[in-house]
Amino acid sequence: MRFQSLFGLSAFAALCQLAAASPLANPGEPEIIVAAAFPEDNAFAHVVNGQRNDIIVTIENKSERNVTLQNIAGSFHHPESGKLVKNTTALAYKVPLLEGAQMKLPYSFYSEFKPGDLRLNIWIEHETDGEKYRVQAYDSIIRVVEPESSWFDIQMWITYVIVLGSLGGLGYFAYLTFVPQPKKRKVPTPSAPVGTVTATGAGGYQEEWIPEHHLKKPKARRGKSGVATSGDETSGPEASGAEGRKRKGRK
Repeated sequence: MRFQSLFGLSAFAALCQLAAASPLANPGEPEIIVAAAFPEDNAFAHVVNGQRNDIIVTIENKSERNVTLQNIAGSFHHPESGKLVKNTTALAYKVPLLEGAQMKLPYSFYSEFKPGDLRLNIWIEHETDGEKYRVQAYDSIIRVVEPESSWFDIQMWITYVIVLGSLGGLGYFAYLTFVPQPKKRKVPTPSAPVGTVTATGAGGYQEEWIPEHHLKKPKARRGKSGVATSGDETSGPEASGAEGRKRKGRK
């Protein structure tokens, strides 16, 4: 039943297309034959969300008048009610259509709809002798599908890496901004000991740590006999006097 309904809709769309392209619809309109079809690798007329979808539009000028192709555009409609869902972006050409010549032009559009059936309408607009006309090129039911996911999709992985990197950077910035950081303790610098004598070498010492009055040596004194004596030793007369007193005391 579904196949028969689709076949009937396709036949009805083809009849409407021929009627729109026929000069009988408007006696003053030049005879322009237009048809559109999806490429051979898309025989089931699938429109993939988030990707560029191509359709080939074939145009033939059957009249002897000067015709200029202005643009190719389209629209999506509800499959049953025919209500407009969204217009596609018009692609401007502005190229002359030579008499009797057939021209094939690509038209690309994008889809961001829920998966399911929609009616796609594609048309051309041309100008002849200052008058603009619209000729329908495609009017049929298409199927909107989601793109096939793959673990080897490079674009998907790059997107994930960029998103995760951005979230990580924002999280680290928020951590430094709102979380108080511990203060660093200052470690005191060790100073040199005061009054400590440091031995240098075998039996040596540093004189800068010894007070000056301990470093001064007593001057040597000369006695009557000419022998140098230090200040701590008893001089000659004092020694002889002491011996005489000892002798008197013994008598």
